[in-house]
Amino acid sequence: MEQALQVIFSAAFIASVLRVSTPLILPALGGLISELGGVINIALEGIMLVAACTGVLVSVWTGSAWVGALAGLLLGTLVALALAFFHLNLKADLILAAIALNLLASGGTIFVVYLVTRDKSSTSRLVSGQMPFLSDFVPGLRELGDIGRILDQNVLTYAAFLLTAVVALFLYRTRTGIHLRAVGENPDAARSVGIDVRKMQYLALTLSGLLAALGGIYLSMGYVKFFARDMTGGRGFIALAAIYLGARKPFGVLIAALVFGAAEALAIQLGNLRVPTQLVQTIPYVATVVALVVYALAQRQRAIARQRQFLAKRTKASA
Repeated sequence: MEQALQVIFSAAFIASVLRVSTPLILPALGGLISELGGVINIALEGIMLVAACTGVLVSVWTGSAWVGALAGLLLGTLVALALAFFHLNLKADLILAAIALNLLASGGTIFVVYLVTRDKSSTSRLVSGQMPFLSDFVPGLRELGDIGRILDQNVLTYAAFLLTAVVALFLYRTRTGIHLRAVGENPDAARSVGIDVRKMQYLALTLSGLLAALGGIYLSMGYVKFFARDMTGGRGFIALAAIYLGARKPFGVLIAALVFGAAEALAIQLGNLRVPTQLVQTIPYVATVVALVVYALAQRQRAIARQRQFLAKRTKASA
């Protein structure tokens, strides 16, 4: 127990939380935009896989991590656009189309990796690019001890926190963001005042794909320097849980993603101690289930409280 507490209150643990939360924050923000637009993106997992694989392979081919990242962003966004086309133009069921894309991404990425490397597990044989860390721009940062260890994060980690504020400004301070939320609340009412519902939903899914792709790129070009089979490990679905745990608000989603990231970081750190591996591996998923149960109970209590207030006002008015 003492060892576990020492792990939790260490600088290494805080740095680990920031590191493992990044691929949750980015797709969760993307999922939030699509959720508020009324077209929840269940294909976050597949988009992350496609972007992660593309980024690594293109960076190997071009010798540039930035070009690889741009290629990953482009292809991941195209997957989201494909989902939008299937649902909005061809009238396919949104959930079924997203599941199909997830399955296609899972098998397709491994097929492409096998064609390139003759290895079905990963691209570890290739020398791929990696997105820079803060220490690459700030000399001497690593010499600052614990503070330096915490601050020396990948640039995409800082981008995740910055994008949280950007998404909040977009959704609540811009005309387009307000229109997007109006479409998600009531598409018929939005259409009646001249808002192009299909255009807003296309935008929601496109932005969702862009942010999810950025999360995938971080996994293969920030967290590590290779692509591995199904390396997302359910993060796209955990990101969806963070949307609702965060009360469908950008900063709430950020906090929820950090909570899930802390659970995953704890699992990683406990793996170094004498704790059964099977128990350690369940921690992130158990934390997700518990968080959703707590959220559901809280929502139920709020609904009951609102109903009681309504009945009290109605009784008072009739009296």
